[in-house]
Amino acid sequence: MSTEPAAAEDPGAAAAEQTESTGAEDTTPEAAEAAEAPEAAAVSEVSETEAEIAAQRELRERIEQRKASKEGPIAAGTKLSGTAADLLAAVRAVESGEKPVASAFREPEPAPRRAAPSHAPEPVRPQQPAAAQAPGAETLEAVGAVLAEGGAPSALAEPTADALGDGAEEQLRADPWQLLRVAGVRPEQADGFARALLGPECGPDDERRGRALTVWLLEQAAVAGHTALDSTALTGALGQRAVPDPDAAVQSAVAEGDALVFQDALEGADVPVQRSDEGTRDGEEDAGDADDEPERPVRVLIGLERYALAEESLADGLARVINSLPKEDGPDPAADGWEAAAAQASGSTAELIRAVAGHGLVLHSGGEEARAEPAALVAAASALGLRVYAAVHSADGRGRLARAADGENGTAEDGTAVTVAGLLSGAEGPGRDADGAFALDLLVVLDAPQLDVESAAMLVESLPDGARLVLSGDPGVLWSAGPGRVFADLVAARCCPQIVSRTPDPGPIGELTSGIGIGELNQVEAPGKEVVLVPVRDAAEAIHRTVQLVADSVPRAIGVPAEQTQVITPGHGGAAGTRALNTALKERLNPGPGRFGGFDPADRVAHVPAAGRTTLGRVVRADAEGLHLECDGAPVVVPKERVEREVRHAWALTAHQAAGLRWPAVVVVLPGDAAQVLTRPWVYTAFSRGERHLSVVQGVEQALPRAVAERLWKDRTTRLRTLLRPQVPAATATA
Repeated sequence: MSTEPAAAEDPGAAAAEQTESTGAEDTTPEAAEAAEAPEAAAVSEVSETEAEIAAQRELRERIEQRKASKEGPIAAGTKLSGTAADLLAAVRAVESGEKPVASAFREPEPAPRRAAPSHAPEPVRPQQPAAAQAPGAETLEAVGAVLAEGGAPSALAEPTADALGDGAEEQLRADPWQLLRVAGVRPEQADGFARALLGPECGPDDERRGRALTVWLLEQAAVAGHTALDSTALTGALGQRAVPDPDAAVQSAVAEGDALVFQDALEGADVPVQRSDEGTRDGEEDAGDADDEPERPVRVLIGLERYALAEESLADGLARVINSLPKEDGPDPAADGWEAAAAQASGSTAELIRAVAGHGLVLHSGGEEARAEPAALVAAASALGLRVYAAVHSADGRGRLARAADGENGTAEDGTAVTVAGLLSGAEGPGRDADGAFALDLLVVLDAPQLDVESAAMLVESLPDGARLVLSGDPGVLWSAGPGRVFADLVAARCCPQIVSRTPDPGPIGELTSGIGIGELNQVEAPGKEVVLVPVRDAAEAIHRTVQLVADSVPRAIGVPAEQTQVITPGHGGAAGTRALNTALKERLNPGPGRFGGFDPADRVAHVPAAGRTTLGRVVRADAEGLHLECDGAPVVVPKERVEREVRHAWALTAHQAAGLRWPAVVVVLPGDAAQVLTRPWVYTAFSRGERHLSVVQGVEQALPRAVAERLWKDRTTRLRTLLRPQVPAATATA
């Protein structure tokens, strides 16, 4: 399946590979990402998603203040010194085959183990976020004039003013490559803009260009899920972008405070993490001592401050959760209650309850049927008088949790099940205590692999001391749309008990996906047509058969109506991507003139107010106020100027958009050009979305079993395991 043109054209793709995004799939300047869209002015009510975005903004401000309190930034334009300079020198030495400067990797004195604080750190308080103000007309006019002078489209004025903030016009004139900070702008477009503004002064060796491209590549890496990049991958990608001196470009970005440098010990090497901007602790070593030190394996990473600090905040918060429970040297008044609850359960449910009784952080792995186990834990904890909440990622997930609780003879009390977005925004859940922390004793997060590093950091930082946290999910599904791989990193870190459910998903679909999870694509018996394979020759036939299945075959043979059947395909573009499939499905299922931005009442849509924040719904109507939607049972109004950026048809979705959701019937479309993008996690995620029926429209032939057997995860560079290692002792997983 062809992916977005932006990803395909990127010569730095090895360093910043684009993945499917649950949000901004358009990469042209004329269709900037929803994440960069300005808020509408004068809104009377802040939506749940807007509140969560405001909470993220407040978290970033707080961790930036924490960084600023440590050591002032390096003055712009000056040379690096101390550890930062040594690290960059070491990068050059390693690349040239020489021995790196020993002092760059000198081990600092170990810091004393931090005790659990007596009160929760100041958490985010997102209950009453201030709506962002749209740029004024005068600002837009000034920015538009600069854009026109450089040959850029006027449609970029608003997202540019929003991205650059105050003084956007002056920033563009001083550094035209700042245009790359606008979502969807490509380097070649920024180069053209700079040439038009600077004339003969513009060249590929311009320091401003190298610095801007460094930041842009790190941002593309974040889209692909990385929280940082290996220095060699970053400099290699810069070289592919015709930057004459990639090392100097990285050094300039670090000196200006646009990026941070880290040295991390490789797996198995006991070398503490030292951030480059913190300096050394005991002064300089003498050369003789440095030369005597044995060489140890390290990696030098470059990261954006936003994600690097969020990952540090997450690691600190997790260490606090793990270490803050009372130790076993005193009686636990709730111990008898926990043991009694475990005795009434069986199997992995009992193991989960016992693990939670004695630990602050517990991981739970399992498929859809295994959701009954955390549901039983919620019921047991509630019966003990604890303040317990279960967080899911959608209204669909909340309904599935309620069904799982009923199946386990538990109770899904009103308000116990909340969405992650609602919990963070304050619209749902227990509210906050006097310190701003969640007023709860136990938080259970389901579909935990969907947590990105920023959302996870906000959740963990908002937990009070002594609270327990359970992260539950299926480790075989695709990772989060945002940067990080929080659940997978914690599983690999083995820093807390891990309960692996022994409850399999039932039926032919469950049998099929269980085999995929271990690398086997098996034929399964499906007497009730639960699994159907539909071979096709080309994309046109794939679209035809898909429409036929959704509109006729599945309703007639399976009894699932078209509105309860979801189509899933690898990408947005291409001859059989979501755009082409949605066009064909709309024509058959809800034809209409599309008078409001291509939409009509009753259209199935995905609302994407920010990258990675997708909710599904239907069009209700359109008027002067905007496009009225119903998403997850709640009314949403999208102003007309934001419809093109934020709303997409949703009869067909990508697997990333479908992750964490389930439908009675699913049709997975795999045309011939999808072979190169298929992986085991993608196939596992797509095939496991159907509850009663799965149709696979496929033209990839043997590429499908090869992908399941051989193509595993597209790896992500993250630092969470390294950051946790010195703070948390390893624990033994429970099978």
